[in-house]
Amino acid sequence: MPIKVLDPKLVSRIAAGEVVERPASVVKELVENSLDAGASQISIEARGGGVSLIRVVDNGAGIPSGEVELAFDRYATSKVEGLDDLDSISTLGFRGEALPSIAAVAEVDIVTCAARETTGAHLSLRDGRVVGRESEGRSQGTTVTVRNLFRRVPARLKFLKSPATENSHIANIVTRYAFAFPEVKFVLLIDGRGALSTPGSGRLIDSIIEVYGSEVARNMLEIERGRWEGRAATSSLLVMGMVGSPAIGRASRDYLNLFVNHRWINSRLLAWAVEEAYHGLLMKGKHPVAVIDIILPPQEVDINIHPGKTEVKFQQERAIFSAVQKAVRQALIKLTPVPQVEEVAIAYEAPSLLKQGFEMPIGGDSGITPAPTVAAQTTTATLPVLRVLGQISASYIIAEGPDGLYLIDQHAAHERVLFEQIVGQRSRQEIEVQGLLEPATFEVSPQQEQVLRARYKDLAGFGFSIEPFGEKTFLVRSVPALLSNKDWAGMVRGLLDSGGNEDDWMEKVAVSMACHSAVRAGQILTEDEMRELVRKLEQASLPHTCPHGRPTMIHLSLGQLRSEFGRR
Repeated sequence: MPIKVLDPKLVSRIAAGEVVERPASVVKELVENSLDAGASQISIEARGGGVSLIRVVDNGAGIPSGEVELAFDRYATSKVEGLDDLDSISTLGFRGEALPSIAAVAEVDIVTCAARETTGAHLSLRDGRVVGRESEGRSQGTTVTVRNLFRRVPARLKFLKSPATENSHIANIVTRYAFAFPEVKFVLLIDGRGALSTPGSGRLIDSIIEVYGSEVARNMLEIERGRWEGRAATSSLLVMGMVGSPAIGRASRDYLNLFVNHRWINSRLLAWAVEEAYHGLLMKGKHPVAVIDIILPPQEVDINIHPGKTEVKFQQERAIFSAVQKAVRQALIKLTPVPQVEEVAIAYEAPSLLKQGFEMPIGGDSGITPAPTVAAQTTTATLPVLRVLGQISASYIIAEGPDGLYLIDQHAAHERVLFEQIVGQRSRQEIEVQGLLEPATFEVSPQQEQVLRARYKDLAGFGFSIEPFGEKTFLVRSVPALLSNKDWAGMVRGLLDSGGNEDDWMEKVAVSMACHSAVRAGQILTEDEMRELVRKLEQASLPHTCPHGRPTMIHLSLGQLRSEFGRR
């Protein structure tokens, strides 16, 4: 194939793919433009996961009517003028790619009115071309409406997730900037519902209350605004924000919000620095809640790395790492929590009972106390009859089999038993339910809300009676009997943080219920409890691994024992 210059329309589509990865990318670029325009109020509306509609309204400086069309030319920007400006970028946007990239893959309408102009300008674009222009009344500011995103790019459209998942990504973007700019009032509407409304008070804690709820906010600690001199810096850097008490550690890193000069970034370096500051304070598998903004001279950080503008490079990485670690540690040092030990399953890839269609015939109660024997169906992996000998370190059961010794991880084994019990009961619609004496209110973040609104009816099949109760609040009337005396709220939050993709949601629920209900490592069991657990494990369809894929037991054969003792 000969070398040739690509068609400009094709070039624009290729370039747009780097900037507009999904609907949340559009929201990010438009919100950044509003912030750069000095807006104090920004309203975002999304419908159909952001594919049908995205609208961003602000009260910023607006675009002069004579420059509106120019704003949609590639590499047209008011934020940089020459090469030297790239070394000290102080605005969120600067590449001049956002608006033309969005217009290349969607239908765009913009209404804007600059200061000292009596009438605003309305511009309509289709396939990146202007198809209409007229005057329109508007107060100072800009409204950008994006419709039918990716309709003419089916390859990109088919890779988008469900509307609930895309809505969650949009909410995530808006909440990040609500943390970075607490002085700006943000309003987010998703499919006509209010998902977020920050007061714009200028107090970070107010934004945290709105996003994460009062429970998390009560456990947030303010970072004292200290300055740390760089190793060879001509200036100092400022670390500010708030960090959560170890008591509210989360199962994912989604609650770690990092900013540089108010720009939301992804940085392994900074994430590592924060987690190192929590060393010895968080339980295994838990991650901190934090909102941290690093302020330093623009020339000491390079943000011109990727069109998404979320990756950065620091001139003095070691100094930045040390400053963040010290700042967070000093905020935490006032606390003296006693570390707790908790068994946390590692997420290995495991065979799925839900996907394979197995039904678990084991009945009985939710614990491991003796229950009537129920015959097991033919299993895919058999386990011999075992004789329980005792328990080691309150975590492992010793049992004797016809061909040697078995060491059984009590937590992993009980997880397997409960997982198959939950799957079987759900398939027969026999999940045992425990009603709450009084309905419990359950507050969620905007991201969690999108998942829960899409999935709360599915949770009913597992024994949860949950219903919406205003913005970001739900009422819980009943929970599965297995979880009645457990941290069911923590289990549900963990599920919501993992997302609501259709492919494995039901399995995630069953696995999480089993994990939170199973006996823990360090829990002393009676002989009857150990025998009952082993008996149920013998009847399991896949007795050798827990639902996460970890082994439930170690087998030392008689041959191995003879060899180790030199008997052959």
